[in-house]
Amino acid sequence: MLNNLKEIISEVLQSIIPLVFVVVTIMLVLPGTAPELFFRFIAGTMLIAGGLFLFLVGVRVGLLPIGETIGAELVSKGSLLFLLTASFLFGVVITIAEPDVRVLAYQVYLAGGGSIDNNLLILSVAVGLGVWVSMGILRILLGIPIAYLLTAGYLVIIVLSFFTPQGFVAISFDAGGVTTGPMAAPFILALGVGATAVLGGKSKVSDTFGLIGLASIGPVISVMLLGVFFG
Repeated sequence: MLNNLKEIISEVLQSIIPLVFVVVTIMLVLPGTAPELFFRFIAGTMLIAGGLFLFLVGVRVGLLPIGETIGAELVSKGSLLFLLTASFLFGVVITIAEPDVRVLAYQVYLAGGGSIDNNLLILSVAVGLGVWVSMGILRILLGIPIAYLLTAGYLVIIVLSFFTPQGFVAISFDAGGVTTGPMAAPFILALGVGATAVLGGKSKVSDTFGLIGLASIGPVISVMLLGVFFG
């Protein structure tokens, strides 16, 4: 456990120090920076580092193990419908809990002057990710080459881009990006690892990689459809 804590501390420092160095350098070089603002930045950075450390500990201790366990148990039940339904529900729930998605929804709400409801956008992103998480798990079970699903997904996106209002096109790609955040990505990967562990010779653990890429297609499509119908 001590080694894991040291590794997590190292990850946090590697993530934060470059950004802190750049910002502090700019603040020192540019004239007119208020000392109060500088100290607020340092205090905020310390809080972020502490929060990120605790979050990563939580991911290692709880989120990854439970994701692998759930993935293994779902596959072992033997019911394809149950597996896909559960994968969809987990995808929806983990997306709603994703902080990045809520930040995006709030920013869109501000930029659009309240014209796009926060909850509707979050639900749209969550449903899209849930559907494509299920498709990713199905791909692992059936051994479908990932290139086929990626090609089909992006062809749909290209076609929809001709009918979607431009504002929604931009939002949709941002929605695909935020679903790879610190809550969703570890859990979805762990879910795939647990599923492939039970399949044994039918699949490879390497099949799990690409699951996040597939899952991120769903929110892009769902937000584009939101724009088509409500834009």
